Amino acid sequence: MMPASPEYQLYSESTKGDQPGRWRFVLRASDGSDPLVAEDVEPDVQGERLELLSVVRGLEALDQPSRVTLMTPSVYVREGIRYGLEEWRSNDWQWESFGRMVPVKNGDLWQRVDRAMGFHEVECHTRRFDPPHQTVSPPHNGAAASTRTAAGVLGWLIPPWQRLVAGSGRRIAHRLRELGRVACA
Repeated sequence: MMPASPEYQLYSESTKGDQPGRWRFVLRASDGSDPLVAEDVEPDVQGERLELLSVVRGLEALDQPSRVTLMTPSVYVREGIRYGLEEWRSNDWQWESFGRMVPVKNGDLWQRVDRAMGFHEVECHTRRFDPPHQTVSPPHNGAAASTRTAAGVLGWLIPPWQRLVAGSGRRIAHRLRELGRVACA
């Protein structure tokens, strides 16, 4: 009998604003060992490419085939994994735009994600880690309730609708509950 693949949670994020080009990932093993945290600044990279770069670096940090739960604030990454990879691969990393075939945006990074997914089983969830969504609660274990922040994404994660508490957050929370959790298979 083969041993089960190790399981990891991969949190990826990139920052906009004060320090453009900053990416970061946190790779946490399910066995509770110390997480691997890596971050850097790529001053010439921004936007969707930066979001994808943090995922690529996180997946490539794994040294053996693993089961990975990817948590990212990027809808671009989630939708690319969910709908794009298989089609882009079959079309030689091109897609149809206005009746003609053009190269996939950030194709070099998407090919690296595709290669990594050949080794790893990846489940993708979108989570927001920006300032309005940073306060989270620890698990309910009878201990005194303290708050932590998800700024480092190492705190306890709870569904986004539980983090939204005021004003329009209630409407958003209600809508998120209706939609359920978004996952890529």
